[in-house]
Amino acid sequence: MKKFYVASSFKNIDTVRYVSNVLINKGFIQTYDWTQNDRASTIQDLKEIGQQERNAVLEADFIIVLLPAGKGSHIEFGIALGQGKRIYLYSQNEEVNKFETTSTFYHLSEVRQCIGTIDELIAQVNKSKP
Repeated sequence: MKKFYVASSFKNIDTVRYVSNVLINKGFIQTYDWTQNDRASTIQDLKEIGQQERNAVLEADFIIVLLPAGKGSHIEFGIALGQGKRIYLYSQNEEVNKFETTSTFYHLSEVRQCIGTIDELIAQVNKSKP
């Protein structure tokens, strides 16, 4: 069964949990649930969480990045990209394709953009299930 990791910001914690739960119920395996963490309060916390998240990205077959996302999510995006993993990039709007707000990396062949609803994202990911 395919393994996944969801990257986003604490602002999107409920959406991350929703996506993760639906995918788990469809038979996917989550490599790490960072939403169970409290916000880091020390450098040691950051180090431990960073190691867990890096390992989860490396273990995953694909990652999902829910925008808006912070710097950590974009680093996870970069790790996945460097490993040649499939990346599902989700945005509610066309912001990812506006020249002023996009990133060059959002348009590489490993990246599948999903613009619309969360359920449309989940349907797109579910199509990749073996």
